[in-house]
Amino acid sequence: MSKPGTGPESGGKSGEPFIQLLTPAGVRVADPHFDQWLADIDGDRLQGLYQDMVTVRRIDLEATALQRQGELALWPPMLGQEAAQIGSGRALAPEDFVFPSYRDTGVAWCRGAEYADLVKVWRGNAPSSWDPYRLNMAPMQIIIGAQTLHATGYAMAAKFEGAETATVTYFGDGATSQGDMNEAMVFAASFQAPVLFFCQNNQWAISEPVRVQAQRPIADRPPGFGIRSLRVDGNDVLACLAATRESLERVRSGAGPCFIEAVTYRMGPHTTADDPTRYRDPNELEDWRTRDPVDRLGAYLQSEGLFGEEFRDQVRAAADAAAAGLREACTSLPEPGGLEVFDHVYSGPHAVLERQKDHYSRYLAGFEAAEGGR
Repeated sequence: MSKPGTGPESGGKSGEPFIQLLTPAGVRVADPHFDQWLADIDGDRLQGLYQDMVTVRRIDLEATALQRQGELALWPPMLGQEAAQIGSGRALAPEDFVFPSYRDTGVAWCRGAEYADLVKVWRGNAPSSWDPYRLNMAPMQIIIGAQTLHATGYAMAAKFEGAETATVTYFGDGATSQGDMNEAMVFAASFQAPVLFFCQNNQWAISEPVRVQAQRPIADRPPGFGIRSLRVDGNDVLACLAATRESLERVRSGAGPCFIEAVTYRMGPHTTADDPTRYRDPNELEDWRTRDPVDRLGAYLQSEGLFGEEFRDQVRAAADAAAAGLREACTSLPEPGGLEVFDHVYSGPHAVLERQKDHYSRYLAGFEAAEGGR
C-alpha cells in the first residue's frame, strides 16, 4: 500500500517507497486510497495544520533557548519532526490514550497540554509532566521503548473491558532495537490488542545512524510479528494524518495492532547535551532541509491561494504568544520543597517511604539548626 518514489524523496539512502501525498516542493499527489481519509481537510483545516506546526516549532526553539540560558536543565528538540507529530496527533480521538516518548511535544500540544506541563520536568520542578487522565496521555517516558509495553498492556485491558478506543504509542527508530519494543509487539499480536505503534524514524538513535540498526526499512519488521505496517513520508503532514486515521480505524474495529514508520529527520541535537556535529555530516542536514515539513505545507498553501498576509500575521502572532506563554510558565514555576520528592510515589501511604521521608526531614532540619546557630 506504499507509494513508489525515487531519489531522496523516497525515504533516504534506502530508496524504499513510502506513502507521500505532498512532495517536498508542496505539490499534492493524488492517492485513491488515502485521499478518502482527508475528505474533510478543507482550506481552514490545512491552515490549522500549518499553524500547529509553526507553533510547536516555535515552542521547541524557545525551550532550547531557555535551556541555553540556564532556565531548563535539559531539552529534547523535535525540530524537523513537526509533520509526523501534528499529523498523527490531530488524527487522534479524545478518548484514545497515548503513551509518548520524551520528544513528543507536538503530540502533547495536540492533546491540550499547558505550557507548564511541557517544561516542569526539564526544569526539575516536578517528577512528572501532565495529568494523564486530563489529556488521556501518559507522562513522558525517558527509558527508551518502555512505553510500548505500557501501551500494549493498556490496550489489552481496554479490549478485555470492551472499550472501543485505540491506544497509541510513540517512539524513535532506536527503540525498535530494544527488547521492550519487540516484547510489546509479541503481546500485541498474540492478543490482537487495539494498539497503534508509531515510529518516528528520525535517522539517528543519538549518534547511531539507522542504517546500522536496520538493513531493511523498519516497517518490514512488524509483519514478522503478524502486525500490519505502513511506511509514510514523515515530513508530509497530510500523509501522516491520513495513514494514522486509516490505521486507527482498523485498530478500533478489532482488526488488531498496526504499525506506522514515519520517515523523518531530527534536524537538531538528540538533546541539548548532545553535539551532532561530532557524528553527522553537515551535507546530510542540508539535504533534509530541502524536505522541511513546515516549508512543504507552506508551499502548498501558497499554491492554493491560502497563504495571504493576514494568515501569515495570524500564524506569527500565535507562535509569538506560545513562545511568550512558555517562557512565562517556565520562569514562574514555584520551586519545589525539599520533601516533595516523596509525594505521588505511591497511590497511598507506604511505611518504608514514610520512614525515609522522616529521616530526610530530620536531615534537612539539621542544616536549619546549624544556620540558626551562626
